[in-house]
Amino acid sequence: MILQNLSILNYRNIRTATLQFSPKLNCFVGHNGAGKTNVLDAIYFLSFCRSTINPIDSQVITHDESFFVLEGSYRNEASTDITLYAGMKRGTKKVFKRNAKAYKRLSDHIGLVPLVIVAPSDTLLIDGGSEERRRLMDMVISQHDHLYLDALTKYNRALQQRNTLLKMEEEPEEALLSLWEEQMAESGTLIFTTRQRFIEDIVNHFQPFYQTIAGANEQVGIAYVSHGQRGDLLEVIRKGRAKDRIMGYSLHGIHRDDLVFTLDGHPLKREGSQGQTKSFVIALKLALFEHLKQNNAHTVPLLLLDDIFDKLDAQRVEKIVELVAGDDFGQIFITDTNREHLDSILHRSVHDYQIFYVENGEISNTPPTKEQ
Repeated sequence: MILQNLSILNYRNIRTATLQFSPKLNCFVGHNGAGKTNVLDAIYFLSFCRSTINPIDSQVITHDESFFVLEGSYRNEASTDITLYAGMKRGTKKVFKRNAKAYKRLSDHIGLVPLVIVAPSDTLLIDGGSEERRRLMDMVISQHDHLYLDALTKYNRALQQRNTLLKMEEEPEEALLSLWEEQMAESGTLIFTTRQRFIEDIVNHFQPFYQTIAGANEQVGIAYVSHGQRGDLLEVIRKGRAKDRIMGYSLHGIHRDDLVFTLDGHPLKREGSQGQTKSFVIALKLALFEHLKQNNAHTVPLLLLDDIFDKLDAQRVEKIVELVAGDDFGQIFITDTNREHLDSILHRSVHDYQIFYVENGEISNTPPTKEQ
C-alpha cells in the first residue's frame, strides 16, 4: 500500500498541510514538539480510525478550532486508488469514509491499510502492564484476521457482563452467569489459539532482526503466557467463580494473557540496557511488519519510525539504516531531530525520497532559514 497524498486540517498543532509523498522514503526533520510525530499520528489515524497518542477523538482537534479533517489518497498493489476521509466536529461523532462512502462499522476498515509504528512510547511494552502487550497482539492480528477481531469484541462484551453479575450484592442468576462464561470460553478459545500461532510466527522473524541490529550473540526470547494453556477454558473460568465473586471481577481468562520478554534467559525489564531494550523493541516491530506482510493478502504495510535513533549507538543506527533502506520494506515514514541520521539512510538508498521540514506545525520541503 502506498500513501500518495495527505491533507491535514486542524489536527493537533497542524492547522493545514497538503503533502505529496515518495513511494519509498519520507523523512520529517524538526525540533522536539515541532509537529513531526503529529504527521505520523494522522497517518496512523487513517489506518486505525483513532490516534495512537490520545484515545479521545475530540482532543486531537487543534486548540481554538471546532473540527478536524484528514484525507489520504492511497494506491494498493493492484493499482487501485483508494481515498480515505476522517473528520469530526466538537460535540458530534467522527465520520470515517472510504471512497466517499461512510462505514457502518469502523471495525470493517481495520486492515485495509496495514501499518506498523515504532515510537518512543513503545518502552511501555517492556515497562508497562500486561494490557500493553495484549494490545500489541490485538493491533497486529486484527489487521489480517477479522474473525479474531469479532471474537475479541464478543469476549470483551461477555467479560463485562460477567463482571457486572459478579459485583451484584445478591447472588447472580446461575443460568445467566453460565451463559456469559460459555461466551467467554468460546470466543476466548479462538483468541488463545490465534495468539499462540501468532507468537510462534513472530519468534521466527524476531531473533534474526535483533541479532542484525545488536550485532551480538545475545539470545532474546518471547514467551506467551495464557490461562488457555491450563486446559479447557470454560472449566478454568468456572473453577475460579467463587473467588471471582469475592473479588467482584474475573480473575481467569484470555484478558489476563501476557508476553514475557527475555535477554539471555533473564527478564529484559530487569537486565536490558537502554540500547538493548530499544533494539529489542525495534526488532519486535520489524518482526510484526514481516508477519503482516505475509498475512495480509500480499499488501505491504506502511512503516512509521518515530524518533527511533535516540539512545542507540552508531553501530546499531547503521544496522537499522541498512535494514529499512533495503528492498524488503515498502513505504516508510521517519522522523528525527538529527538530519545526519536521515542523510545516512538516503546515502544508502537508491530509491526515491522526500524530505519535509517541520517547524511550529508548519511543514515544508524547504529547510527553515537560520536566524542571524
